Amino acid sequence: MTLVEAGDVPGVLRALGELGTEQRAAQLPELDARYEELGFPGWLELTVEQRVSLAGARLGCQPTSEAAARHLHHGGRYVPPHDDWMVDVVELFPVAWRTELVARLDEQVRERSGSQRLHLVVDHIVRTTGCPMPESDYFLSGWLSSHHRATSEGVLERLREDPLAPKLLPLVLERSSLPFTPQLLSALCAFAAEGTVDRAALVRRTFAIVADAHPTAALPYWQAVPLTGDEHARTAPERTALAEKLLTRLLRDGAPKTVTPVMTLLRALALTPAEQAPFLRDHVALLDLSSPVAAYGQEVLRELDEAGLLEEDVLSEACERVLLRPEKKLVRAQLSWLDRVARREPARAGRISVCAALAFGHPDVSVQERALTLVARHLKNAGDPVRARLRTAAAASLGPALAARAAQLLGAEAPGAERVTEAEVLPHLPGLRPVPGPVGTAVEVAQELAVVLADDDVVAFERALDGLVRQARLDREALSRALEPVMRRAPGVHRDCGQSDLYDVAAAVRGDEPRRLYGRPHRRISHGEAISPPGKLLMARLIEALDVIESGAQPFLLALPTHATGAVDAGVLVERVAELERARVEPAPVDLAQALLRVTLTPDERVLRAAGGLRSEAGRRLARWMREGGLPHQDSTPEKWPVADPTDAPPGLWEPVSPGPDHGVPLPPVASAVCGTYERGRSPGGGYSLYDAYAAPYWVAQLPHHRDEVAAYAKSCVDGGMLALLAEAGGPAGYALHWQIACRLGEDRDSAVDALLVLAAQGQLDGRLLAGQLQALIRNRSSSPKRVVDALRTAAGTGAYATVWSVLEAALPALLRGTPVREAGAFLALAVECASRCAAEGPIPEVEVVAARTGSSQTVKHARLLRDVLR
Repeated sequence: MTLVEAGDVPGVLRALGELGTEQRAAQLPELDARYEELGFPGWLELTVEQRVSLAGARLGCQPTSEAAARHLHHGGRYVPPHDDWMVDVVELFPVAWRTELVARLDEQVRERSGSQRLHLVVDHIVRTTGCPMPESDYFLSGWLSSHHRATSEGVLERLREDPLAPKLLPLVLERSSLPFTPQLLSALCAFAAEGTVDRAALVRRTFAIVADAHPTAALPYWQAVPLTGDEHARTAPERTALAEKLLTRLLRDGAPKTVTPVMTLLRALALTPAEQAPFLRDHVALLDLSSPVAAYGQEVLRELDEAGLLEEDVLSEACERVLLRPEKKLVRAQLSWLDRVARREPARAGRISVCAALAFGHPDVSVQERALTLVARHLKNAGDPVRARLRTAAAASLGPALAARAAQLLGAEAPGAERVTEAEVLPHLPGLRPVPGPVGTAVEVAQELAVVLADDDVVAFERALDGLVRQARLDREALSRALEPVMRRAPGVHRDCGQSDLYDVAAAVRGDEPRRLYGRPHRRISHGEAISPPGKLLMARLIEALDVIESGAQPFLLALPTHATGAVDAGVLVERVAELERARVEPAPVDLAQALLRVTLTPDERVLRAAGGLRSEAGRRLARWMREGGLPHQDSTPEKWPVADPTDAPPGLWEPVSPGPDHGVPLPPVASAVCGTYERGRSPGGGYSLYDAYAAPYWVAQLPHHRDEVAAYAKSCVDGGMLALLAEAGGPAGYALHWQIACRLGEDRDSAVDALLVLAAQGQLDGRLLAGQLQALIRNRSSSPKRVVDALRTAAGTGAYATVWSVLEAALPALLRGTPVREAGAFLALAVECASRCAAEGPIPEVEVVAARTGSSQTVKHARLLRDVLR
């Protein structure tokens, strides 16, 4: 024990060697008692040498090999970090004892699995004594794991050097429970070539592993054992069964990272066309799924066709499923397939041409042109009935840009010289959506508060805030009872003030304890926590509303909107101020300031006279505000922006300028700040934080008649929802709002297209300004040209061809000048479609230059089409 306590490992080994069996056994109780006394905390306090000494002494003092096996198997919860100590101890015993230890350990693990660390001592005994290696799965797994941690070449080299390998490797292939790695399979291939292991067993094991593994994990195993030609033929049933499972998974579709491994493994299985034929309908169904999956289905069907295993009706069905899909790569592949079929079998040219004519209805003019070219190439082999069907399809689907060429090709009457302008289709503008009147009951207040907490709705927030003021004055106890169900779940806490912080006002009205943040009471309106100027104005309104509720001085709020944008009708606001004036109540200052920022100015003399008749301080301020035009509008155009011709703007981000607060309008500081530059604010923790990520709908509702200024203040934090609110709000649509649309066209297509069309319907879209911003962003690589052209194509697809043409007409010179931008061909193709449908005229010099170039690239071909359309 003295040697153990001192951590003298050599001394412990020397003493064990000197003691007899009975003397060692006599030491064991004291050693076990010491071990139990230590426990895990005490074990951690020992040095490595002390741990090895104690563990080695306990093993060495076991009276028999059977006892030593039990001890190694489950006799120690805490052991040293390395295993060499076990080898040093067992070397003290005779060969017969060590051989018996191996046999006993094998018995132990067959009854109950143990730690893989036992393999080291067993492997050592086997190699030093020549006793048989245990053949249980436990020790075979341990033996394998000792060779796993290497490359394929390393595993092979280590196994070649291992004298146990020839006997154990065949056993390994028979045991389905043993873990395999691709490197081990690769090494086994080499041993199979040498005759050490059975090649057929190796192939069977590979199939079993691949069948049970996820496709991502299965692929390396499959690649580790390349099949010979004979094996490929013999394993047709197994490969077909695997393919059936994978196709079932593929038919569920999914994200690229989900389906790509499945398709890769399917291709690796290398099914022959005859083996693919039973899955024909599955591959046809794939054509309706995501683009990568549809491309795979198309690839297999094309192979079946080339093998003569695809009926004509199935090819026609594939064309119906693919040729009108938006992915041009898929459509081009389908047209190329049709071209090869018509070249291979001219007798089928008629049906192939009819199938290709389906692409006449594709929204992309480049696809239409490709289909028309294919028809022209094989028309000589088609009969008159086919020509008639093609003429009908061309007349019904082809755009004006290709109609003349189709008529000449198919023998139809050429379109007249007079060009017809299609009616422009823009969104219907229903006008301002009115807000219901003030809430009438406490229950209605609770309902509106529930909406705010769930949806951050501006109208619900304003009605709930005004309702709290009204109903608390009428019957605070009834209001508290009505609010109880809504207050059971507190909203999340954000760094900036938000509309959900109305919860704190309701809690204060009820007298509830503050909600808790990180285990401590938290009530934002008590701490005044807000970061952004809009957040600070909202916070000031909440604090002021609670003061109004507690004092009971003001019966309602002036800033309650009358329209969903946040605007307040001038006549309604005049009447509200008059009502407070009659009650001899002076409105709260922040509430009055918010009302002034929201009031809709009117030329109605009756309303202006009523405002002029007000005598209170608030009434005189309102009358002066309306008479002087309210808050002035400010320009957000950045310095050095080429206003005369925006398309001359050099590449750059060209962020809008945030207008400053130097407008001299008398407002409280917290309201004035919302009309100025939004600089970074200091967070409650003391550090600086960019709060613009917390932009919210209420930002727009605070300045409902100054949408361009809000767009300039918010800059890059505008998301799709906020952009929709900006488009519907009031005020001029200047540089900043157009810039927001230009940026979102390359990021959030749907919201940007909706905003663009709303501005066009309002008559506020400046196509040349938007074109200049787009080309500057694209040239600066701040926007993806592919996404921009896709967004513009979506807008044109709604029927707004003239609107989209107004942007493209201005943008094309900049996009084509010098080296054309990527996707220039796509921009030109869309321009051909739009110019044709809105009967645009007038040459564009840059288009003429590109059209005059030699070559047959998409850019040149579409430039020629556009040139011809504009003549």
